[in-house]
Amino acid sequence: MAYVIKRYSNRKLYDTQESRYVTLEEIEEMIRAGREITVVDAASGEDLTSVTLTQIILENERTRRASLPAAFLHQLIKHGESWQDFVQKSMRSSLEGMVSSQRDMERIFRDWSMRAGWGAMGATPPAAGTAPKHDATAAAAGNEDADKLREEVSALRDRLRSLEERLQKRKAESK
Repeated sequence: MAYVIKRYSNRKLYDTQESRYVTLEEIEEMIRAGREITVVDAASGEDLTSVTLTQIILENERTRRASLPAAFLHQLIKHGESWQDFVQKSMRSSLEGMVSSQRDMERIFRDWSMRAGWGAMGATPPAAGTAPKHDATAAAAGNEDADKLREEVSALRDRLRSLEERLQKRKAESK
């Protein structure tokens, strides 16, 4: 169920669930917290949700908390009434690209972890009867390679975590 915010002719916003006036910043926080917001004109009942959400975005742009590229804004204006379709297609494409990249990174991580012999990721143990290497030079080179691989895996984990956070943020914003 959507939170209903009434907008009065004096531009004040009233939260009907909590019986209090709210600011655009408070509405933004409600949305970030996962609440679905509906803004209606108090007199006519007209849906003002899109206008209010656009106002929040523009306010963020004005205060530099967010920065929409000028080229993107030009495209929104250029496409006129079809801007919603344009934005939806762009966002969908971006999200699909992020999900695809995440899957690719997971596959690469699994492959690397198997090569490194980390059993937790599905690597198979060495074949029975395989003689261990006793060459100190080979062992040192192997340890150095393993350290590099661990660093790469750590960097990939950080990048994957970052991508997951961005994806969750975009999912939350699209609700």
